[in-house]
Amino acid sequence: MIRIFVTGGTFDKTYDEIGGRLAFGESHLPEMLRLGRSHVAVSIGTLMMVDSLDMTAEDRALIVRQCRECAEARIVVTHGTDTMVETAAALAAGVSDKTIVLTGAMVPYAFGSSDGLFNLGSALSYAQLLPPGVWVAMNGRHFPWDGVRKNRDTGIFEALS
Repeated sequence: MIRIFVTGGTFDKTYDEIGGRLAFGESHLPEMLRLGRSHVAVSIGTLMMVDSLDMTAEDRALIVRQCRECAEARIVVTHGTDTMVETAAALAAGVSDKTIVLTGAMVPYAFGSSDGLFNLGSALSYAQLLPPGVWVAMNGRHFPWDGVRKNRDTGIFEALS
């Protein structure tokens, strides 16, 4: 069983036609798993629905606590890409002996051309295969938490040199 913790980010944003801005509703995770025809046993828990730029130290502490205290040893965290590495660092400092994979999307799933479905599938696969530690799964690749950065010019996660 893989535990999936939802925290928001672009992954779960929708377009608010009245307000003319991106907003949060319900998580798209159940639909994404259904459309992806996933047969991986998962348990989904929504911790928050926030843009990662708005995430607080208290939010990160909640993510760490939930990952540490859940029964599952393999965890996927959906997260906004802007501060994913910061949350990964908090998880690495606060959780041991579990495989935790953070993933997100550059384009909201609701837009139809999102990388979110691919990234989710990759994260579920990596969560099953990687050893204990904290990892980032984006763009079909996996990275150790302390060996990756988001290249804001290209919109791609890349290894630190």
